[in-house]
Amino acid sequence: MKYTNLFETEGCNQMIERINLLNSESKPLWGKMTVSQMLAHCAVPYEYEFNPEKYGPPASGIKKVVMRLFLKSTIAGPKSYKKNSTTAPDFRVADDREFEKEKSQLIDYIRKTQALGANHFVAKETQSIGKLTADEWNTMYAKHLDHHLKQFGV
Repeated sequence: MKYTNLFETEGCNQMIERINLLNSESKPLWGKMTVSQMLAHCAVPYEYEFNPEKYGPPASGIKKVVMRLFLKSTIAGPKSYKKNSTTAPDFRVADDREFEKEKSQLIDYIRKTQALGANHFVAKETQSIGKLTADEWNTMYAKHLDHHLKQFGV
């Protein structure tokens, strides 16, 4: 599957338009997260990139090799996520969050990604699965957003 290109203005704006269809009362079609928790959860991949110190050092050694072998195709490959997939511990958001704050933060991250552009992400190292192409970075970000926006019907 081909995902929205978040490095292009049009793709960035399309994703933000979908996010703007949400409100603090939006309910999930599946899963347990509230809409505010989902927005915070969707910001985590961007936080790994823009605030990595929050999550500690990147995976290394055998852990990195194993994660790359077993998770790269799931995280950065074209196949959509399944409903109710297992969530990695760093991505779990269980506490209450403020809707407008989380929405604004996520939109800011998406805009920052678009402003940096694809060239910024060429062969850039992730925290967990090694270097990715710009297309893989886009797929990772856009696929995750698309999955959760569909979860909330937008």
